[in-house]
Amino acid sequence: MPVSTFPTAHTSTAAAVPTIVVVGHGMVGQRFLEALADRGLTATAGTARVVVLCEEPRAAYDRVQLTSYFSGKTPEDLSLVEQGFMEQHGFELRIGDPAESVDREARTVTARSGETFRYDTLVLATGSYPFVPPVPGKDTEGCFVYRTIEDLLAIEEYAKTATTGAVVGGGLLGLEAAGALKGLGLDTHVVEFAPRLMPVQVDEGGGAALLRTIENMGLTVHTGVGTQEVTAGEDGSVNGMSLSDGSSLATDLVVFSAGVRPRDQLARDSGLAVGQRGGIIVDEECRTSDPAVFAIGECALASDGRVYGLVAPGYEMAQTAAEVIAGKEAAFTGADLSTKLKLLGVDVASFGDAHGTSEGCLDVVYADSRSGVYKKLVIGQDGTLLGGVLVGDADQYGTLRPMTGTVLPVAPEQLVLPAGAGGPVTLGPSSLPDEAVICSCHNVTKGAICEHTTLPEVKKCTKAGTGCGSCVKVIGQLLPQSQDKGLCGCFTYTRSELYEIVRTLGITSYAELLDSHGREQARGGDGCEVCKPTVGSIIASLAPTVGASGYVLDGEQAALQDTNDHFLANLQRNGSYSIVPRIPGGEITPEKLIVIGEVARDFGLYTKITGGQRIDLFGARVDQLPLIWTRLVDAGFESGHAYGKSLRTVKSCVGQTWCRYGVQDSVKMAIDLELRYRGLRSPHKLKSAVSGCARECAEARGKDFGIIATAQGWNLYVGGNGGATPRHADLLAQDLSDAELVRLIDRFLMFYIRTADRLERTSTWLDRIEGGLEHVRDVVVHDSLGLCDELERLMADHVRGYRDEWAETINDPERLRRFVTFVNAPDAPDPSVKFVPERDQVKPDLDILAGPVLAIRTLEGTAS
Repeated sequence: MPVSTFPTAHTSTAAAVPTIVVVGHGMVGQRFLEALADRGLTATAGTARVVVLCEEPRAAYDRVQLTSYFSGKTPEDLSLVEQGFMEQHGFELRIGDPAESVDREARTVTARSGETFRYDTLVLATGSYPFVPPVPGKDTEGCFVYRTIEDLLAIEEYAKTATTGAVVGGGLLGLEAAGALKGLGLDTHVVEFAPRLMPVQVDEGGGAALLRTIENMGLTVHTGVGTQEVTAGEDGSVNGMSLSDGSSLATDLVVFSAGVRPRDQLARDSGLAVGQRGGIIVDEECRTSDPAVFAIGECALASDGRVYGLVAPGYEMAQTAAEVIAGKEAAFTGADLSTKLKLLGVDVASFGDAHGTSEGCLDVVYADSRSGVYKKLVIGQDGTLLGGVLVGDADQYGTLRPMTGTVLPVAPEQLVLPAGAGGPVTLGPSSLPDEAVICSCHNVTKGAICEHTTLPEVKKCTKAGTGCGSCVKVIGQLLPQSQDKGLCGCFTYTRSELYEIVRTLGITSYAELLDSHGREQARGGDGCEVCKPTVGSIIASLAPTVGASGYVLDGEQAALQDTNDHFLANLQRNGSYSIVPRIPGGEITPEKLIVIGEVARDFGLYTKITGGQRIDLFGARVDQLPLIWTRLVDAGFESGHAYGKSLRTVKSCVGQTWCRYGVQDSVKMAIDLELRYRGLRSPHKLKSAVSGCARECAEARGKDFGIIATAQGWNLYVGGNGGATPRHADLLAQDLSDAELVRLIDRFLMFYIRTADRLERTSTWLDRIEGGLEHVRDVVVHDSLGLCDELERLMADHVRGYRDEWAETINDPERLRRFVTFVNAPDAPDPSVKFVPERDQVKPDLDILAGPVLAIRTLEGTAS
């Protein structure tokens, strides 16, 4: 039995496996379970029974990313427990059943349900609780804390009737809470007792840079003052706050985020030793004053006298406790307190001796108050990097933090100065030693990462990159890079590089591009099925700009198109085609509904209302397509481009025009957007939606670009996806005017078309592109690359050059010649396209497609 540290005096029977009871199932508790599984201490392995008492109504979730709930992530998205994990290892998870008492003499834990569990080893992972200052009125209706998903749900609901919110506390979580309130449409205030924001992580200069940037976002910050009282109105709910400087603040909602305290009451009640200021006292093995009881995470007072409020030290403690319980030697003697995060869109990072407390140290500082950038490196007298603070630009954090304690290979001022002023010098990860810790959340070194070849492999085998995520960029730079990034065997260039070549040189044909920029052996050839439709899409999206024909079936373009584009319709399983007229925003007149009904009746088509708020007509033969579209175009319909890699639909709810909850005209906005972006060729299909209020009836967060109305304007979400791999869209910008919204969507779509890979949806592109959402936001919102004017011009070219493909087709006899089943018998219909009745409509006759039934001859020669 490897569990040599388990006491045996209280084991019920000699043959019974020892029992580990874990109290608490937060991030650290889950990491402890994973550590047990890694060491084979599981029920399925027959080595231990593990019981987990979880207080919350759900299993462990990513509390570090809690605020992303307001950007579209669901509680399920935040879960840290892989599907089947508990069952695979036989862990007994008791949801919503926390421990109420511990009897150390009997070695039992009693849960809220009344059930009692005997233990051989007890692990306390009870975490911390939010500190609420003992001010009058702190329990008034409208006061909240910001700690759990349930807290967020309660804040979200209460904010629907509020206009102003105040956050007590300007630290990490306080600023995240402020961002959440602003995202909910509230005028937001931050009250911080210290003289600057984030006083633990950043110095005075960093706090000043952060303050200016946050105030420019429309938040009001009060530093150097405390909350004296929360006042209530006649209805008993919050209506204001009194501050220590004698001023008052009118507010409808208050969030307390003034720090946390260790949850050590269970330990106190059971007689375990606790610190004078809280925290369960543990030694280097994470044992408490009772050798059979361990404490890990934020509830523990570590052997170095600290209570660690970060997840990374908690993970290290979890690993240590699991190792000791497994009978190995391990010790937790302290942890790196470095942090990097993005608060309200602002990069903030600190590492090492950020405040320069080391004797004789020197500061190298660069500050630009105009752009909100502040960088400070703390350097020892011998040139050793001791720490630093980065605000507004933390790109080098991933490289600088592992270098803490070493002499920098270049002058430190070169690492903080901007380009043109003696810097910047970028230190790549190759300059780091193998023992440098790249992922501080899971204590993973460069050497361990370099043993793998892909990011998914690194995450699975080392867990690096699965914590706060700040190390992912560096991990990607450490992994082997493919030498040939070409689109296919015909081109050495990527799709985005080919886009730039076509745009810059004004190339209007595939043959010209292949002959001038293809691989040597491919020039003069016919290309392949990968690059032909890709280049066809690029030329189509740039047609108005480079002077190419915007009609995808003109000349050489026709040979480049995918199957559906060949006939401007979707090919169905029996060889028939579907017709999808555009219905912008889902709004349609009775007259147009009648036309669709008459067309469907006259041509015997199957009709279906889709999730995209359109009406699809199925079962047309190829020779019928022009006849059907002639009637539809005459009635004012256009192509819905259901066949192309382009904009499909912009769904909408009825908005404020009809709905009593609506705050903006979502239908008008949806129609305007759909008519603006119709026919826009892109790497993959594009879907959108506009919701008239936060109730989100149009499901905008599941779209490539989704819009949700606020009282102040519109919130823009990007990168959403339904389908086989659902992804909630991320918040790109909020409270936009109509003009600002359209301008940002123009930029976003053209930047996506410019940089995405072939057949890459916006959701995948956003996860893949270096820098992710923040890089995209920097480019399209803040114009960090100086591209926005050009992106807007490209979209203006598209809007100006749009022509309906089906209107162009039915008015050109030459173009109509392609719509035949048999070239040598243009009037003959396809005999295989047959239908049978079903539910008063038709469906494909699949028996015709299956062909005759053939007898199967057995070995004995008889048919079966």
